[in-house]
Amino acid sequence: MLIKVCGITSAGDARDAVAAGATALGFNFFARSPRFVEPAVLAEWIGEAPGVTESGEPVLRVGVFVNEDAARVAEIVKLCRLDVAQLHGAAGAVSVRTWLARSVDASFRAEDLTDGPEAGKPEAWLLDAPAGALHGGTGTTFDWALVRGLRHRIVLAGGLDGGNVARAIEVARPWGVDACSRLESAPGKKDRAKVEAFVAAARGAFAWMETDTK
Repeated sequence: MLIKVCGITSAGDARDAVAAGATALGFNFFARSPRFVEPAVLAEWIGEAPGVTESGEPVLRVGVFVNEDAARVAEIVKLCRLDVAQLHGAAGAVSVRTWLARSVDASFRAEDLTDGPEAGKPEAWLLDAPAGALHGGTGTTFDWALVRGLRHRIVLAGGLDGGNVARAIEVARPWGVDACSRLESAPGKKDRAKVEAFVAAARGAFAWMETDTK
């Protein structure tokens, strides 16, 4: 089970997300994103983001990169003390833990998840709705049934919130879920109540999924 709150831009939002029970925080290094965070600035306050939940679960720090040079990815991961690099587009060979992002539409097939030589074998695949030049964060969903039964470790993204994440988990049976824009009061600013609702619903659905598969 992984519950990621992405687009974190402040220490306060990071603390609120972890207090709600999130097990991963996403930081966006794509300069055109309204949730962009300057690496040097993040490095100054990343230590204020809790490393474990109140129940002792580790919290992953995930960097979001779009068409970024591999050396720059490694540099930012080290500077900001990140655990995982989430790669959108071309990345080149990277030497850090990676998730590869792919968009899902009606033509999606399991064969689309090919471990590219440029990134090696990813730890997980982040599957999102098509988002064009923004590469995510649009609040758009896709047909979750398209990704059910994949042999890969899947992080489900795209328009998730407290109102639909339980159904998304029930349908897709992912390893993790990721939410961003629908948890905001404004671009780059999280709404605590929305974050809490998302995390609570996701935790409930994952607990159900665990018992349903036994």
